[in-house]
Amino acid sequence: MMTNAKPSKPPRDEIKDAIVLAASPHVAFDGWGMDALERGARDGGFDANTAKRMFPEGAVDAIKHFANLSDREMLKKMDAMDISSMRIRDRIIAGVRARLEFLTPHREAVRAGLGVLASPLHGAAMAKITASTVDAIWNAAGDKSNDFNWYTKRGLLAAVYSATVLYWLADESEGYADTWDFLARRIDDVLKIPPMKAKLEKAIADLPRRFGFVLPGFGAASNETNRKPT
Repeated sequence: MMTNAKPSKPPRDEIKDAIVLAASPHVAFDGWGMDALERGARDGGFDANTAKRMFPEGAVDAIKHFANLSDREMLKKMDAMDISSMRIRDRIIAGVRARLEFLTPHREAVRAGLGVLASPLHGAAMAKITASTVDAIWNAAGDKSNDFNWYTKRGLLAAVYSATVLYWLADESEGYADTWDFLARRIDDVLKIPPMKAKLEKAIADLPRRFGFVLPGFGAASNETNRKPT
């Protein structure tokens, strides 16, 4: 039976995915400009005008979408791992590594993207991209914090992730072994901070007892409040 139904078009995000991936080799030479995006559109089976429709703001639009695609691919890799059997440090390392491994064929496009985002005009875009990535990693790692630790964890990982990307861009070691060592050391450094924080809080709580006075909410104060009259 014949039908006049038109073939369905791919969803918008699939088109954008195809364009930025096909544009990546051109970006390595031409940067994240409309020329590279139009070539990517043609290489992906679309006309040049499709690039303009999908990325009306040009380079920054495309870089944002490429970052989003990288996060999605990272999460796919993490979903395929036995995350629950890993220590927290290993879950975080696995997330960062999964993202960079996806980006390895696009390393020069990443370098070019950072060059664009380094402009003060695009500082907000850079911050938003980084925040989205580290939040996705922590969520996939099983973080359930909903207090100030939520911000602390993401801020610390943002610093580690950013430093690791820069190290990775300059790394010429086989299989990026030096990058993975660098990442593990930085994560271990970060994980030393919570115990230090706990020790500091304990020291503060002990101050009233040591100096013979009571402050509400600290160590001796709690004992004093809860002490039954004799």
